[in-house]
Amino acid sequence: MKKVISVLLVALFLASGLSFAEQKGKICVATKEKSPEAAVSDLAALAPYFLIFDAKGNFIEAIDNPLKDQKGKAGKLLGGFLTEKGVTAVVGKDYCGDIVGILKNQGITPYNFEGSAAEAAAGVAQGKVEEATKEKATVPNHKAAQDKAGKGGM
Repeated sequence: MKKVISVLLVALFLASGLSFAEQKGKICVATKEKSPEAAVSDLAALAPYFLIFDAKGNFIEAIDNPLKDQKGKAGKLLGGFLTEKGVTAVVGKDYCGDIVGILKNQGITPYNFEGSAAEAAAGVAQGKVEEATKEKATVPNHKAAQDKAGKGGM
């Protein structure tokens, strides 16, 4: 029994250490403006813009979000779009629990951050921003998020 507990504790510490590992691949920050000084958007998949940074947190480009009008579908489509752009990390203020799982299954790590896009990208690049988790999501699932946002969807 003691061995099982020890193994589980070691696995837990290794997993938590990996969640703060240095970033590999591009970082996408969802914003309402095209500037690296813009605040991180609270609705990542529906944000007007995506700012792309390299793995070190250097700004590369700002792009219009092609998913911003896909109410009710944007979160589910986000992973595929970001994968095509070479993104492995996405930053928003919060995600519903379902979207966290969808992104992670597509090789994209979601992060919660409140502040500017440049600060968010630098923090993720340095491994200083905590990953978003399904357990910490404000809204547990996509249906509840849509209901919370009203009949028009998120």
